[in-house]
Amino acid sequence: MESLKGKKIILTGATGGIGQATAQLLAASQAQLFFVGRNAEKLEALSQRFPGAAYYAIDLTHTDAIAAMGAHYTAQYGVPDILIHTAGIGIIRPIEQLTEADFLLSLQTNLISTFCLLKAFLPGMKEVKKGLIVNIPGVLGKAPMAGAAAYSASKYGLVGMLQSVREEIKRTDIRITNLILGGVDSPFWDNIDLRVQKDKMIRMEEAARAIWFLCQQPAGGVVSEMVLQPFNHQAI
Repeated sequence: MESLKGKKIILTGATGGIGQATAQLLAASQAQLFFVGRNAEKLEALSQRFPGAAYYAIDLTHTDAIAAMGAHYTAQYGVPDILIHTAGIGIIRPIEQLTEADFLLSLQTNLISTFCLLKAFLPGMKEVKKGLIVNIPGVLGKAPMAGAAAYSASKYGLVGMLQSVREEIKRTDIRITNLILGGVDSPFWDNIDLRVQKDKMIRMEEAARAIWFLCQQPAGGVVSEMVLQPFNHQAI
């Protein structure tokens, strides 16, 4: 496993449940952290917990803002070693209740934001011919369920886009890894009107440990996909 000491890591969704748990593990491995999220106060509080960490407050649905953040990071720190994209939104409701605004917001947050992050950071990785990008399509990006039309559309699109980009970087040491998570006991479910059994879900710390593990892939190989699901919900 590669050491994370001194690695420059960008973590989006850093103030979320999985993001914070991941930040703690990466900081313990002495990585150089750059947190991205919407809430500046929460980002500042998080960065103060980890000496040397920096942050940038941004709404990832604003494409121009992502480009500005990318330019800021590159000017300050150069090319990141690792980009971890944990930010996302889940709108789960029947098609009759799903609005066009819901559908577009799902695409903007889960798919187009990833496209813009790739536009911001992949060119630099291509120049140095190395890097790691970790995304979390989730199990609904592989096996849809009722009520997840907007969410699955965004995540299926994410998987397809990343598979295409992989073809562009075959002659480099850039890795793209998808972490397929089943249900995680996180704040993701707080605003979703759906009966779930959180006690049977993956804990946030377990999901974070999977991300931390994927950040240490051996130099001679790549984990293209990792699947982590609860025992009671093995969809794929």
